[in-house]
Amino acid sequence: MIFDPFILLQPTARRTKTLQKGERLFVQGEPTSGLYQVLSGSIMLQRMSIDGDVRALHRAAAGGYFAEASIFSDVYHCDAICSQTGHFLKIGKAEIIAAMKTNPAFCESFMKLLAMQVQSYRSLIEILAIRSAKERVLTAFRAGYFEGTIIEFANRINLTHETCYRALRALVADGQLRRIGQGQYQLV
Repeated sequence: MIFDPFILLQPTARRTKTLQKGERLFVQGEPTSGLYQVLSGSIMLQRMSIDGDVRALHRAAAGGYFAEASIFSDVYHCDAICSQTGHFLKIGKAEIIAAMKTNPAFCESFMKLLAMQVQSYRSLIEILAIRSAKERVLTAFRAGYFEGTIIEFANRINLTHETCYRALRALVADGQLRRIGQGQYQLV
């Protein structure tokens, strides 16, 4: 387990915020003020495409971080919308930048955290390259990407929700997954 770099910051660098489902934490174009950790609930990062479609960029669940790039950006590049009511920890941008300049232990730990995230994103890119919807769903399921609703899962692995539902039904029929409740599955 990676050491949490943010405990090396002053307690005043961290603030907890509670959001209800559907509330926005920040909006694209708004000035950045920090990055966040999900304490409970979940957040969906999304952006409107040129053609007017909403694109899911990332879903952060309990324990996950998001908006890390905001540390080096003047504005947020997407919207953060609460997808499951919860508590979110804001970690101040100014405090992070100051610690990076003065605290080698913080800097090393923060870089390790970011490196782990890069590895995770590369794994997701590999999954997105799988052409077969059925194989992509199964691989993503095995990798632990099935969190939240089927629609969120489908967005995360770049499939329409209809295609994802069909792939899940086929995997159940093949005996590779078991449906254990509405919108809930497990590996066989």
